[in-house]
Amino acid sequence: MRTFSFGAGVQSTAVLVLQALGRLPEPYDIFLFANVGDDSEDPRSLDYYHNIHVPFAEKHDIELIELHRVMKNGSIETIWNRLLRENTSQIPIPVKMSNGAPGTRGCTSDFKIRVIRRWQRANGSCRDDPAVTGLGISVDEIERARDSSGFDDQVLEYPLLQLNMNRKACFDVIKEAGLPEPPKSACFFCPFHTMENWRRLKIERRDLFDKSVYLEEQINNKRNAGGKDKVWLTRYAKPLDLVVDNQLTFDFGGPEDCDSGYCFT
Repeated sequence: MRTFSFGAGVQSTAVLVLQALGRLPEPYDIFLFANVGDDSEDPRSLDYYHNIHVPFAEKHDIELIELHRVMKNGSIETIWNRLLRENTSQIPIPVKMSNGAPGTRGCTSDFKIRVIRRWQRANGSCRDDPAVTGLGISVDEIERARDSSGFDDQVLEYPLLQLNMNRKACFDVIKEAGLPEPPKSACFFCPFHTMENWRRLKIERRDLFDKSVYLEEQINNKRNAGGKDKVWLTRYAKPLDLVVDNQLTFDFGGPEDCDSGYCFT
């Protein structure tokens, strides 16, 4: 079984186009999009997925499936509702702790990797017949590529590395196919956002910025009730609305801090 973990960003879109054009070293049987939540994914990414990716895949007879984290009771869990759930103090996103240390990060593992592996196992992957999982990592971020997934029923591969394609080459092939430039793929409240991204969110999409401020406040309200220190969505250990107002210098942190290969692709 050959699957591709479809992140809905630039690199993943390029791989989808390359499959349509017959330019991949070996095509994939299916593209799997693990949606971490309609309330969590950037709405621009979801709009592009439904209005551009899905019709393009259908036109070129490419199977593209949207997956969700489904609980035992049949409900769909999202990153947003886990963060706001009253009966848990778990924070799956990589917040910054008050002491400056990074928080525990389980969002990609729980909402992407496990969701995709669950589908693979349900459809026949096993130790004797592992599923190939393609990831959209380009040569300019090769440090994110790993030799092994850590699971004996899954084998990783990197088609863009095989083709020696960088991010610019991905944009070029997307343009060649006549598709618009995809937005960056990430949760709108992701702590890996650069300060410039936060500033743009505040200026251009104030509703999402305000929801991020609300999320940070609610997380800290729960932590305060449990006698725990505050956490933050940026590295500056201050409330998000104050940081974005006052921090006007460029910030060079960001998606490159994520090494999973599942996000920002």
